[in-house]
Amino acid sequence: MSESYSKKNLTKKSDRFSDWYTDVILKAELADYAPVKGCMVIRPYGYAIWEGIQRFMDERIKERGVENAYFPIFIPEKFLNREKEHVAGFAPHMAVVTYAGGEELKEKLVVRPTSETIMYEMFKEWTHSYRDLPVRINQWNNVVRWEKRTYLFLRTSEFLWQEGHCAHVSHKESLDTVDWALNMYIDTYQKQLAMYGIAGRKSETEKFAGAQQTFTYEILMPDGKALQGCTSHDLGQNFAKAFDWHVQDDKGEKLFPWQNSWGFSTRSIGGLIMVHGDDQGLILPPNIAPIQAIVIPIPGSSDAVFRYAETVVAQLKAQQIRVKVDARSNESAGFKFNKWELKGVPVRIEIGENEFRKEILTGVFRHNQQRTEIKPYEIQALLTDLQQKLFERHKEFTEKHTHIADTYDVFKEIMSTKRGFIRALWCENPACEKKIKEETKASTRCLPLDTRDQNGLCISCGKPAIHQWVFAQAY
Repeated sequence: MSESYSKKNLTKKSDRFSDWYTDVILKAELADYAPVKGCMVIRPYGYAIWEGIQRFMDERIKERGVENAYFPIFIPEKFLNREKEHVAGFAPHMAVVTYAGGEELKEKLVVRPTSETIMYEMFKEWTHSYRDLPVRINQWNNVVRWEKRTYLFLRTSEFLWQEGHCAHVSHKESLDTVDWALNMYIDTYQKQLAMYGIAGRKSETEKFAGAQQTFTYEILMPDGKALQGCTSHDLGQNFAKAFDWHVQDDKGEKLFPWQNSWGFSTRSIGGLIMVHGDDQGLILPPNIAPIQAIVIPIPGSSDAVFRYAETVVAQLKAQQIRVKVDARSNESAGFKFNKWELKGVPVRIEIGENEFRKEILTGVFRHNQQRTEIKPYEIQALLTDLQQKLFERHKEFTEKHTHIADTYDVFKEIMSTKRGFIRALWCENPACEKKIKEETKASTRCLPLDTRDQNGLCISCGKPAIHQWVFAQAY
């Protein structure tokens, strides 16, 4: 058996979670380590998942009136220096080009860590009146953030994402876009990736460098850590003022545009793997699976069985099901079963002489290994049901591992044992936030959007606190 598809050496998820995660990525051929330290190669099967995310989001982005464009990967260093918080936030992770074309550059070029600065320089050139607003642009691209400790998909020195950047006449219009982007991301996670989470606002310390507010969707992983799934930023007029970018309003007076930016990256695939995978490998929700059904005619069967398999494939394609037939004769049935289980295909359809004679199918569902007789016309409904079950399973897990801490001792005990999300009152003082993180490794993940004001005391310092924040150890 090929080493790629052998599950004998696959680390158990419950034994060593980190090793299991890497094993699954490599053996399921989602990605591989690149020759450049800290970078990865996204293989076709992994990239197909990213393409599915792109299709879902790109349609909604365009419906919003946001257009796709592309801006250079090289950014003059002076652009980043215009917004002090922004450059300070990214400085530790910037890759800088100082030598090119056989000579030392007169002006250093930063390899894109994010595109606010270069895009807004161009926006400034293109807009002179309030009539030129809104500007609504998105780009699908790569960014570079030089990481010291890397982790496939979750934290690499180069990764893929989309970054939307919009500018508006009013703060209200900009905030509407911030809210729309966050909800688009929530839909992507819930409807495509079957991942439950908590939407909320970041603390002042955790927000995007240069933003007034940052909103996020925080997702709990099986090891009790939190993954920041996306961000949507209210930039206010900070960058417009830093770039001296202004237009004339309807009264002929100076107006600094109100801006927002929002991003979603390939780290989502890392979260997908961790949330749904098991000891056998990947489990992919049907809506995002590159292959929703794998049809396997049992090797050694009659030609009639293989013809029947082709008929079944045609029937499934007619229902818009993404289906593939594995009819290779040089691999055993067991090998094929292992391979497609490892790759997380939602349903395996086995066809042998018995299925051919009875004109039935034997379906094996990846998430629970249940075998059942099914008809081709039933598969679409079964996939829809499976998608919802995976989401509900993760929601149930998250709710079960979300704790309320009334005392700091309880807070510390949770973080040192079972971890998970912790809801606790916090005074919102950055010094107190830093102390909590140093003592427990838990950071503020977000203030949930549905939070109501309370009268209480901070879990750590005992000072007045009106909000119950969500804490967790984060990736």
